[in-house]
Amino acid sequence: MLVNQCTIESPVSYSGTGLHTGATTTLTFKPAPENYGIRFVRTDLGGNPEIPALVEYVVDVSRGTTLGHGDIKVYTVEHVLAAVAGLQIDNLMIEVDGIEPPLGDGSAMPFVEALRKAGIVRQAAPKDYLVIDRTIQYSNHEKEVDIVALPLDDFRMTVMVDYKNPALGSQHTGLFDLEQEFVDEFAPARTFCFLTEIEALHDAGLIKGGSLDSAVVIVDRDLDAAELKKLQKKLELDETIHLNDHGFLNDITLRYRNEPARHKALDLLGDLTLVGVPLKAQILAARPGHASNVEFAKMIRKLYLEKRLVKKYQVEKKEGVVLDINAIMGILPHRYPFLLVDRIISLELDKKIVGLKNVTMNEPFFQGHFPGRPVMPGVLIIEAMAQCGGILMLNALDKGANNIAYFSSIDHAKFRRPVLPGDQLIFEIEQIHKRRTLIHFRGKAFVDGQLVAEAEMMAALASSPAPPTS
Repeated sequence: MLVNQCTIESPVSYSGTGLHTGATTTLTFKPAPENYGIRFVRTDLGGNPEIPALVEYVVDVSRGTTLGHGDIKVYTVEHVLAAVAGLQIDNLMIEVDGIEPPLGDGSAMPFVEALRKAGIVRQAAPKDYLVIDRTIQYSNHEKEVDIVALPLDDFRMTVMVDYKNPALGSQHTGLFDLEQEFVDEFAPARTFCFLTEIEALHDAGLIKGGSLDSAVVIVDRDLDAAELKKLQKKLELDETIHLNDHGFLNDITLRYRNEPARHKALDLLGDLTLVGVPLKAQILAARPGHASNVEFAKMIRKLYLEKRLVKKYQVEKKEGVVLDINAIMGILPHRYPFLLVDRIISLELDKKIVGLKNVTMNEPFFQGHFPGRPVMPGVLIIEAMAQCGGILMLNALDKGANNIAYFSSIDHAKFRRPVLPGDQLIFEIEQIHKRRTLIHFRGKAFVDGQLVAEAEMMAALASSPAPPTS
């Protein structure tokens, strides 16, 4: 079923105190056109600079997800983005007149209520889903974090947390239907933190806008009456604080038995919005946090960019083929007799590419290399590897008009055995390092599984005098 993009019907605002600065800010949601995406706009700064809600703009994940562009930042955007994602809104301008959105009650519900008040309307363009078709896994063994995306023609999320604290224990939750479950079962879940974290943040001059009404505070150290009094003074709280029977400060009642796990799912949902498109996938997460969420979102974002760029050039979908010869000719400027790649069979942008060339007796270079004893020139094997490398640079090439990659160096070239007519060359090219317009590759060429040539290459991006023509 074709599902169209959504925005809101009219502008709506929500005001409150920012968590870290303690300043009063106003957030204004405004309708946006098709394919606009989600963007934050700092209306308190000259020129109203915009920051797209994309993972490449994440600049800090220490106590939330912070977006930035140059010196312009917006703190703790995850609850706002969770509300947007949960309501399945695709295009939205989010104006904020300060460096961070209002905290509200520590959940996404204030933003959900504002957006529903504004009204959600469908647009003419279809949603640009990213359909996960292979397993994507992020692991951090030191922090015991695992997040996996599995193929599924829908969106589901399962989250498990285990903080080894009696007040929490092990918890899990599952979100299986955004439309039916998000607003009532996940949007109201509040942020939670441990008392030792609160004290450290306060000592660092942060959480100036925090209160016991905007978070569930879990006590993770021994406290007596004297300590509680010192804590009240230290945190500059007006109300008297006490430890309840459940290990929380004051008379906090959880909105759900597993509210912390639901809030972790909420945070993950917000951070996954930074991929830039809605997902069709099964997400399984163990002990997620903002740092891991963002690293996972980067992996998925890379897959999205790869699919988007391949789709741009590969018209016909073929089994076992990422890019056929027609697609390759749409990317590379090379033509007969110097186009030396027939097919791309695997592509991971900014990481690795696998290409193929069928070597036939019809190759023009066999006429002179060598008459009566045809051998493919080693320099042309290197050139073929470099052409694969040029396709691996597809993401960088696509960002600028008429860009082309030129050799800047070749190192450690070795030729292990001759390549003859009838051989099929398989090229494996890995990106070693990328810095602005310079990209460093390592290439290997195989025939029947045996290494026949290898080299390291450096390529530089430059403007081409004209776009390639077929």
